[in-house]
Amino acid sequence: MRMKRGIVAGAALLLCGGCAAGNMQQKQQYTGMQEITEVDENLIVVGFSQVGSESDWRNAHTQSVKEALTEENGFYLIFEDAQQKQENQIKALRSFILQEVDYIVLAPIVETGWEAVLQEAKDAGIPVIMDDRMADVDEELYTCWLGTNAEKEGEDAGLWLEAYLEKEGRAEEKIRIVTIQGTTGATAQIGRTNGFDKVLRRHDNWEMLEMLDGDFTQAKGQEVMETLLEKYADIDVVVCENDNMAFGAVDAIKEAGRTCGPDGDIIILSFDAVKAAFDAMIAGDINAVFECNPLHGPKLQEIINSLAAGKHVDKIQYMEEAYFDTTMDLESIRETRAY
Repeated sequence: MRMKRGIVAGAALLLCGGCAAGNMQQKQQYTGMQEITEVDENLIVVGFSQVGSESDWRNAHTQSVKEALTEENGFYLIFEDAQQKQENQIKALRSFILQEVDYIVLAPIVETGWEAVLQEAKDAGIPVIMDDRMADVDEELYTCWLGTNAEKEGEDAGLWLEAYLEKEGRAEEKIRIVTIQGTTGATAQIGRTNGFDKVLRRHDNWEMLEMLDGDFTQAKGQEVMETLLEKYADIDVVVCENDNMAFGAVDAIKEAGRTCGPDGDIIILSFDAVKAAFDAMIAGDINAVFECNPLHGPKLQEIINSLAAGKHVDKIQYMEEAYFDTTMDLESIRETRAY
């Protein structure tokens, strides 16, 4: 067993300097952070700062990481839920640094504002793995990134819509589109918006009426869809940048007396492909979903083990993903899904 050096350092920090106010401020800064006292010296200590629990996807992502980075697999995991606040993530990272963890895994809420704390991690010699979302920083401040190709997802959604409209004999029609975006500045929001825009620009008859932030939550997705339905009489397509916002949008559309899905008036496209999205497709509410695989745990385990063994790892690593629509045997596919 070993005492974590970070706890000793933290205690020294609280006792030194003779400034009671300063010491109290430092102590309060880390209140609520999980601390470790002693850990088997053979375990790899990992601090994981998660965005929150805003969606079914996020919960599956958290569960996957917790199931992979276990003591049985050679890890001691310190998990911190940021509750959708960047300031909580920055506090968590500084707590990890203070405790001298071996590795930090960060799923950043937004892409900006990370330079200072990531430089602190680098100065402390702690490798940082970006997971799911990216940070807009010098690549020297993190070891690697694991996640989805969100821009490709957005482009795939646009290409799917292009082919669907062609098959339906609507290729030349005026197509009015709205987008319920994820949290502004998040990697998935930026990528999916930009990817879909690539296809949109090729079609003079496609009009993006408006894009509004739904914050990746079902409640906000419903609220935004209600606003859009009140503002626009004719909406042909709703692009929802995650499944939970799509569920909210479907509720708003039905409450407004409108219809959606393959047999409805409004085409619904969504991202993530959680099991509940398959239920919505089977029910005829959503036309297609584009997968964002949340099961990062085994891949993170592989990456950290490679780094611990002194092996090279690729800077950018993508999860394998697919798309699904109502032409497929969705019930059979759903039975094979782990999330």
